Amino acid sequence: MISKQTIESVFEVARVEEVIGEFVQLKKSGSNFKGLSPFTDEKTPSFMVSPVKQIWKDFSTGKGGNAISFLMEHEHYTYPEAIKWLAKKYNIEIEETEQTDEQKQQINERESMFLVSKFAKDYFHEVLMNTQQGRAIGLSYFKERGFREDTITKFDLGYCKDEWDNFTKTALQKGYDLKYLKSTGLTIVKEGGAEDKKFDRFKGRVMFPIHSMSGRILGFGGRILTNDKKAAKYLNSPESDIYHKSKILYGIYQAKKEIAKQDNCYLVEGYTDVISFHQSGIENVVASSGTALTPDQIRLVHRLTNNITVLFDGDAAGIRAAIKGVDLILEQGMNVKVVSFPEGEDPDSFAKSHSDAELKQYLTDKAQDFIDFKVSLLMKDAENDPVKKAGLIRDIVSSIAKIPDAIQREVYVQECARVMDISERVLFSELAQLVSKTDAQNIQKSKPTPVLQPVKETTKPKVDSLFLLEKEIIRILLLYGNEEIDFINWIDAVDKYGRHTLEKEEYRNTVCNEIYLNLQEDEIAFTNDLFQVIYFELIHQLNQDEKISIEQLITHENPEVANLVTNILMDEEKYTLSDWSRKEIFVTETHKILPKLVTDALLNIRRLLIEKKINGILEEIRENQVQPDLEEISGYTDLKKLLFEKLNRVI
Repeated sequence: MISKQTIESVFEVARVEEVIGEFVQLKKSGSNFKGLSPFTDEKTPSFMVSPVKQIWKDFSTGKGGNAISFLMEHEHYTYPEAIKWLAKKYNIEIEETEQTDEQKQQINERESMFLVSKFAKDYFHEVLMNTQQGRAIGLSYFKERGFREDTITKFDLGYCKDEWDNFTKTALQKGYDLKYLKSTGLTIVKEGGAEDKKFDRFKGRVMFPIHSMSGRILGFGGRILTNDKKAAKYLNSPESDIYHKSKILYGIYQAKKEIAKQDNCYLVEGYTDVISFHQSGIENVVASSGTALTPDQIRLVHRLTNNITVLFDGDAAGIRAAIKGVDLILEQGMNVKVVSFPEGEDPDSFAKSHSDAELKQYLTDKAQDFIDFKVSLLMKDAENDPVKKAGLIRDIVSSIAKIPDAIQREVYVQECARVMDISERVLFSELAQLVSKTDAQNIQKSKPTPVLQPVKETTKPKVDSLFLLEKEIIRILLLYGNEEIDFINWIDAVDKYGRHTLEKEEYRNTVCNEIYLNLQEDEIAFTNDLFQVIYFELIHQLNQDEKISIEQLITHENPEVANLVTNILMDEEKYTLSDWSRKEIFVTETHKILPKLVTDALLNIRRLLIEKKINGILEEIRENQVQPDLEEISGYTDLKKLLFEKLNRVI
């Protein structure tokens, strides 16, 4: 287990905006940062980070917390793994206490798969760099491809020996469970006979580890080095609980910082394309790993930038892939450009045959808007054929129709009219038909089959008023607990004529003291367990230090407590996110009405508890058929009336 001292050191130095900035493109918004949610597909930012409070909130999913909880949510880390990741980032030495057998057994299967995959990555790299077979076959191959040793190390490239079960035997000897070697696809098990046969999936192949955005090993790609026509040239890990080919991009871990910095991502097809570009000084590049581009892969890039440049080979297959990819990227609301390489060249070969400066200049000079790309690609065939030209125009308008933003669509229509020398009116008419057709199809898909059914009466869910009032008191304590303000109390009194009246009393107190004294006086306890935990911790701090601190709650060992506190603290940031002031919607400043807010909350919770008490007495009378205690009921009713009167007096 990680020592308490290490955990405290991590929390002291970790900056939530720096940690989340590794995974999400953040932009300054007042004293906060905002960005697109990394948990949902969205076009408008709903993700907010507060450097002052050191917390984050995703308003689209309701998730929130601190730097630790973000890593646990986004990267599916366990708590210890998140601490270790932060310790590594901030160069903090990790002190660990010995794990018990019971704690070791608690490591879940998913984590075990990650451990096996990490071991495999390290082992294959060790074989490549430090064994005779690895250097003679694997390393010599990579060096023939022009890769330097520092590049090989950067991408954790490796080699699996050309032996049936070399890797599997080694892993089993090291204590790794066959179950996880099999579930990650590293080992193939043939059942049958006296004993199951076990052999390495990637034997005789150079290895390309596939990293998650945070650097965890998800799977592998292996390239065979022989001319065996029966074997696939490239072999990937099978789909598993940790590896989903359609949801990851090769090189995203090595490229993420540069993608955000350059505000652009180059998209290529293969592993070696990515590696060659990095070696040429272009690091904002990822690969779809030879598969058709998917929306999930595009959204992965969208977290870091709104711009993608698709690079494709000059052959027919490369062109078809580029055209399909362009439309998918447009559908996701991103800006897309295209660069084609000369016939017979791909990004890898072009990078090797040109200097770094020439490659960068080529990418800049040859980057085309998707309209120019399609026109230059198909215009030669269509130039003297009106039917083909009309087909090309429809093809371009079809791509424009996929863009979700109406203003952007209009700009592209104007560009298409200019390039194709055709009336904007005709293009807008065609676009309107396509957009209308798409909308109709989407509506039809989402429509349930109409069936005549009797109308059922629906009842609205009952509002839990006590829960809302308890939450309000916790919210006030967290946000304003240490503030000292002027309060007004209305005291029940009798004037000289014997009439009941309320007299005004003014005094100064801190918010936390006022709430504590009032709740203690009436012996009010929270009915919600989480609220009770938070309240006890705050009051303990108040009694110890005469003030409260939220830091311990934000980093609370109970994730439910930390999440609830974060949600409450970040709730007011939604006004900043929506930019209500720009829309001339002004929210009342809480500080101006804080005394009323505190007093209202306390009076209302008393009123509600008295109502419950009265209802409880009446229920007991009904059930047990006992004589009512009219004096008791009258006393509670008078108290309830008095609270109403006080509530009406609070200004």
